[in-house]
Amino acid sequence: MESRPPLPPFTLETATAKVQAAEDAWNTRDPDRVALAYTEDSQWRNRAEFFSGREAIRAFLQRKWARELDYRLKKELWSFTENRISVRFEYEWHDDAGFWYRAYGNEQWEFAPNGLMQRREASINDVPILESDRKFRWERPTP
Repeated sequence: MESRPPLPPFTLETATAKVQAAEDAWNTRDPDRVALAYTEDSQWRNRAEFFSGREAIRAFLQRKWARELDYRLKKELWSFTENRISVRFEYEWHDDAGFWYRAYGNEQWEFAPNGLMQRREASINDVPILESDRKFRWERPTP
């Protein structure tokens, strides 16, 4: 059986590590790598989209990062319980016309006993920004 430590039940230390691992993975913008953190039947809500399954997650991420160029994300632990974690996040990206945006949001995560995420619900709002207003300027990590 696949496993993705840290495993629930979470402590402050392990919940913080789980959030950092998710931030690091998403910043690679590698849909194949990121999708492996979710159960085969993971349930997602992302903004107004609802879908399930690792293949649907992979396809969603491919579309997302084809549209959201130079994506850079920062996540922060908001709260946690035994097998659930809530985060707040910000990310920046630009479209193919060069217009920049900062997205603000909250996610609720629920984990299976093996540490894979079985449910993700994300509420996100985009705000247009000037390139000069960007906060996240680090180089893209190597996948």
